[in-house]
Amino acid sequence: MTDPDREQSGGLEPAYDRLPEWLRPLAHAALHVRPEELSRFLPPEEGGRESAVLMLFGESRPGWDGADVLLIERAHDMRSHAAQVAFPGGAVDPGDEDVVAAALRESVEETGLDPAGVDVIGTLPALFLPPSGYVVTPVLGWWRDPSPVSVVDTREVASVHRVPLAELLDPANRFQVGHPSGYVGAAFDAAGLLVWGFTAGLLDRMLRLAGWELPWDRTDVRGLPADQLPRILPDGEVGSR
Repeated sequence: MTDPDREQSGGLEPAYDRLPEWLRPLAHAALHVRPEELSRFLPPEEGGRESAVLMLFGESRPGWDGADVLLIERAHDMRSHAAQVAFPGGAVDPGDEDVVAAALRESVEETGLDPAGVDVIGTLPALFLPPSGYVVTPVLGWWRDPSPVSVVDTREVASVHRVPLAELLDPANRFQVGHPSGYVGAAFDAAGLLVWGFTAGLLDRMLRLAGWELPWDRTDVRGLPADQLPRILPDGEVGSR
């Protein structure tokens, strides 16, 4: 299974055959996904602040029943994106070797993750978030050897969660949220968290491309809670991180 174009731009690493069976459909989808399948907002030819997020999938117990993804809840008093659920990640710093290094560094700083236990599968196409000007590259990882994770800096992170994929995929936990700006996008109610915006949009698309999605009611559109409304407006299809 090879694709020279994607391998040159990130693609999948040779560790594919060492992934658990349940994760391989997602890895395969990541290899072939096109940017426009993830968002209608693509990076500009020039400009945009480079950043990266870590989509880290692991097992709380062996097999599909234990499959989960690492998410954080941002601090509730931050100036932007307060209280929103997100993948660990942030801006690429001058000292970072690349977007993968940035995603891992930020994940360590936010959750205390031990990167030695992470196998980087590859990168997805970079996406653009117009309100913030960020060009975000999702980094896909397999949590081969999970380490304890928790809040490291309360100024940035309110809580850290390993969210079961079964909860994200349960049709009862899926709906859409509407923002006064006119934005309507996918959302999840899982592990006591409201997941929406960029994070929910990316999860929605990748779960579907992996063939894991179960039918759910897309006509169920709910308003966002008040604590989510004063933040930076969503970016449209995918929303803001």
